[in-house]
Amino acid sequence: MNPVAVSVKNLTLRYKTTMAIDDISFEVAGGELFGFIGPDGAGKTSLFRILTTLLVPNQGSCQVEGLDVVKDYRQIRNICGYMPGKFSLYQDLTVEENLSFFATIFGTTIAENYDLIKDIYVQIEPFKKRKAGKLSGGMKQKLALSCALIHKPQILFLDEPTTGVDAVSRREFWEMLKRLRDGGITILVSTPYMDEAEKCDRVALMQSGKIMKINTPAEIIKDYPYALLSVRAGDVYPLMKELMKYPGAHRADTFGQSVHLSFKKGEIQPAELQKHLSTKGHTNVEIEEITASIEDCFMDLMTIN
Repeated sequence: MNPVAVSVKNLTLRYKTTMAIDDISFEVAGGELFGFIGPDGAGKTSLFRILTTLLVPNQGSCQVEGLDVVKDYRQIRNICGYMPGKFSLYQDLTVEENLSFFATIFGTTIAENYDLIKDIYVQIEPFKKRKAGKLSGGMKQKLALSCALIHKPQILFLDEPTTGVDAVSRREFWEMLKRLRDGGITILVSTPYMDEAEKCDRVALMQSGKIMKINTPAEIIKDYPYALLSVRAGDVYPLMKELMKYPGAHRADTFGQSVHLSFKKGEIQPAELQKHLSTKGHTNVEIEEITASIEDCFMDLMTIN
């Protein structure tokens, strides 16, 4: 078992009357790719700002690589790389100038740590004379990650790094993160995209400042206690309302053009359900038994919590 890289105990943060982080505790092992999954307002950004010494909590303790986030903030800033959710590099500087600037701040050079960023930077190096503000979303993402890595940090904090980025760039980005993890860097990443949870070693599912569950994605799905059907028909919203009233139903949630219906195993028969929906005027009904996703698990945990 790798040593603990991040330790958080009974952490609480309030913004006046708003509880941003509500008494959470967790640990992240060294070399782990750990994800915080949740919607806007879940507390992910506030948590990352505390861990990167930009905010001081109201109560609780946080340690990063054995250093206290309040007392040892200078040392933590030297060993961490932080990529905020909003692109925050200098838009009027070129790609190369931005990277050189961040290297200089940490007393290093692009050449000294080029091997660390090579796989990422090589994709934007042909555009190194282009101003950062003129880059595409995917290229900005790669530049921001290169700047976060240029001082050879022990741990990376990436706050919603794939928000607003196209699907191809999202996939490439996660492949880069896995290579960095395999190289020994501890990575904490937050995302509102439930499908990205399965790319992490472990995840914390967050809502309203609380952690609802922590485990591997596979174990979270394994613990899902209900049978699940994907139901399609002509109009998704009347279908959802009808399914919510169906005897034995636990939840009915829209997923694109279908509705996921959860129920206790054995309580609902697909053939009987299809017949019922037809009598209620629903046409082109399609019913399929499916396995739960992280999003199904998240929705169920919201009901419990």
